Amino acid sequence: MFSLTNYRIGFFLAVRQIRRSSIWTNTLIISVMVLTFLNLVVVSGILVGLIQGAVDAVREQYTSDILISTPLNKTYIENSPEVLAILARDPRILGYTPRYTQGATLEASYKEQHKETEKVNIASASIAGINPLAEDKVTGISKYIVEGSFLAPDDYDQVVLGSYLLKKYFPMESSVFTTLDNVEPGTKIRITLNGIKHEVTVKGIIKSKVDEINMKVFMVDSQLRNMMGRNDYAVNEVAIKLKPNVDPVAVRDSLVAQGIDRVARVQTFSDAEPKFIKDMIDTFAILGNLISSIGLVVASITIFIVIFINAITRRKFIGILKGIGISGEAIEISYILQSFFYAIMGSIIGIFIVYAVLEPLITAYPIDFPFSDGILVAPISSTLLRMSLLIIATIFAGYIPARMIVRKNTLDSILVRK
Repeated sequence: MFSLTNYRIGFFLAVRQIRRSSIWTNTLIISVMVLTFLNLVVVSGILVGLIQGAVDAVREQYTSDILISTPLNKTYIENSPEVLAILARDPRILGYTPRYTQGATLEASYKEQHKETEKVNIASASIAGINPLAEDKVTGISKYIVEGSFLAPDDYDQVVLGSYLLKKYFPMESSVFTTLDNVEPGTKIRITLNGIKHEVTVKGIIKSKVDEINMKVFMVDSQLRNMMGRNDYAVNEVAIKLKPNVDPVAVRDSLVAQGIDRVARVQTFSDAEPKFIKDMIDTFAILGNLISSIGLVVASITIFIVIFINAITRRKFIGILKGIGISGEAIEISYILQSFFYAIMGSIIGIFIVYAVLEPLITAYPIDFPFSDGILVAPISSTLLRMSLLIIATIFAGYIPARMIVRKNTLDSILVRK
């Protein structure tokens, strides 16, 4: 059993050994620890961040903090004016954007003569009628315009098209999903809604990493409402943006308590996430942990080899220490403390790199994946857990070879006999 005296002697021997070791040796071992720590934290964080970036984009550009939507058994939100009045009175709400939605058919090049064998230039889409100012205040989607410009409140007979509706941005096409060809800002297209055709002008093209935006047509809400024949101001969904530090769950529960759930679904951004997205985050986290565990094993083996070689080369010295009365436990403690020193130094440097360099850098300049802006997800609790695993594995890797050498016969060690 390790006594306080053994700890003191072990500490003295550990400090002496680290000081007398080559600076290059110490630097190499600490570098291995830093890289192992980064592998444990960053690999998993990037994999989870790949999906989390897509989730954050949906929250920022579409659902916002709370989404009120049409019940499954209805085609619109009943008593919409009363619902909007409740939202307008809530001081916790920074802004909200009501949306009217309706499926329609889009047609381009309809004024040109076509042969019977030529393919008709049509596509199906969902049209969203919005108040451009309210929508942009909540979701900021105007900054994703890649051609032309965003809507203004008086832009009647004008639309903004999502990029997935155009062949130039989404060249893949099938029998169930078609896109428009030769369409750009200024092009006139025809919208067929409820059997009635309306000619509109394309004002802009919007391209985001959120499918709900890329597959929609946006137009001024008052015009779409007239085209739909909806005079009761019954909207289909409302995205709500809260003030900073306001709990979405508390606001959701408050809206439910006021009876909004009787006419609509009230969900936080988390509630509105599809289950497969949550499953993907869990899956990528598991995959990241598996990859990181390989790095942990490599680091443990590295420490084992370094301590084992160090103990073998100092076998005679260890025998002399035992011969003059230093207990084997004190010598084992010295190697344990050396391992702890390397692990803690590597972890501290790794934490600095993650939270002072990588996280701010990746947040400012997200990794550009095709379907999301990837971020680094590294919650401090998870990081500390991984740091603990690294330290424990390193201590065991240092203890085992020290124990193997210390258990050898003292005289054999002094005489360097097998």
